[in-house]
Amino acid sequence: MRVDHRQILSIAVPMILSAITIPLAGMVDTAVVGHLDDVRYLAAVAVSASVFAFLFMIFNFLRMGMTGRAARFFGARDDAALGRLLWQGLLIAMVIGMALILLQAPLAGIGLGLMGASQTVTEEARWYFAIRIFGAPFLLSIYVLTGWLVGVQRTRLVLALLLVNNGVNIALDLLFVPVLGFRVAGVALATVLAEVAAFGFGLWMLWREGMLGRPPALARLFGQGEAMQLLHLNRDLFLRTVALMSVFTFFTAQGARQGEEILGANAVLLGMFVFAAYGLDGFAYAAEALVGQSLGARDRPALRRSLWLTALWSLFQAVLMVLGFVLIGGWWIDQLTDLEPIRALARDYLPWVVAMPLVGFWAFWLDGVFVGATLSRDMRNTMLLAAAGFFLFWHLLRPLGNHGLWLAMMLFFALRGLLLGSRLWRHYRFWAGP
Repeated sequence: MRVDHRQILSIAVPMILSAITIPLAGMVDTAVVGHLDDVRYLAAVAVSASVFAFLFMIFNFLRMGMTGRAARFFGARDDAALGRLLWQGLLIAMVIGMALILLQAPLAGIGLGLMGASQTVTEEARWYFAIRIFGAPFLLSIYVLTGWLVGVQRTRLVLALLLVNNGVNIALDLLFVPVLGFRVAGVALATVLAEVAAFGFGLWMLWREGMLGRPPALARLFGQGEAMQLLHLNRDLFLRTVALMSVFTFFTAQGARQGEEILGANAVLLGMFVFAAYGLDGFAYAAEALVGQSLGARDRPALRRSLWLTALWSLFQAVLMVLGFVLIGGWWIDQLTDLEPIRALARDYLPWVVAMPLVGFWAFWLDGVFVGATLSRDMRNTMLLAAAGFFLFWHLLRPLGNHGLWLAMMLFFALRGLLLGSRLWRHYRFWAGP
């Protein structure tokens, strides 16, 4: 199989464009409430959105597991297995989503309670939670569709899917909050309706492309060996993502405990960081697809070339992001909030976000490599170690306040890269053999 710069860009560029729309929608969420007359609205969205980020992202294994398996079947040209994989993932996503809706009361109580925000902020956040939870089945199904399409290298369809999702979200944000005055509830409702629209569009798109097919009978759907392999893969990725999101949720909670202004500043900066993270994911997606396809086709030269070229492009993109944050970071903050105390604090901590792409890009790229290779156990173990490192770093750096919190996050990403890199070296010595 051929692996060159053009092929990598054909996968990565649509994914970068589509990925950028995700934090853009989040930044619009932040902006529409950041321009309201009370900081509690911004803080409430930050708190509740962080709970949902943890709740939903722990199920991101639905996307990652789907991509690695789909890429393997795509490389082996096993169309029947590809079809079964898609329906397995959609069914699992719907079941998990409905379970989350049924469990919403304890989930809200535990999640918002752990955040430790003030009573007024928590009351607003409960409104957001009560509405937002109904999008769970649709968002998780979108994860499945996205992962499957990346695995078969149809990333332009992913771009279309996420443009619909986030475009509808942004449009409804601007309608519900500034125009209709729905405040926090409007942000949540816009997100749910956008997810419903995107899921319907995704199914229609696959049907139009002749890629959907009929769902097989349940006995055939879960009677195959690959179904059990998918479940084992998802178990490891689930634990890995729980560890990752525990770090981000703890980060937000510590900001909340330092006051609403620190919480608001961190929310603005995290929006910028998430923008960078989703951009870096573009070449990680390319690594997922090409590494998985190469392994499925048992093409070692293509595998080695996939690794080196995607790493090179990831580094190049990280440098561009650092330059971009240096040039427009202050302007970006001003667009997200009118609150002067939040602006001033965000500028104080901006250098951490500027440096983050160069420190963290290794972790993003290596995640892509390991997803494509379906090395989920290594991903689980290294993430658990890195998360433990983060909590140790924070304990040692706590006297530095919010700067210590950001430094602990930087060290967390550096440790992730080192741990994954050491595991990759061991696998690479086998992959690079004759």
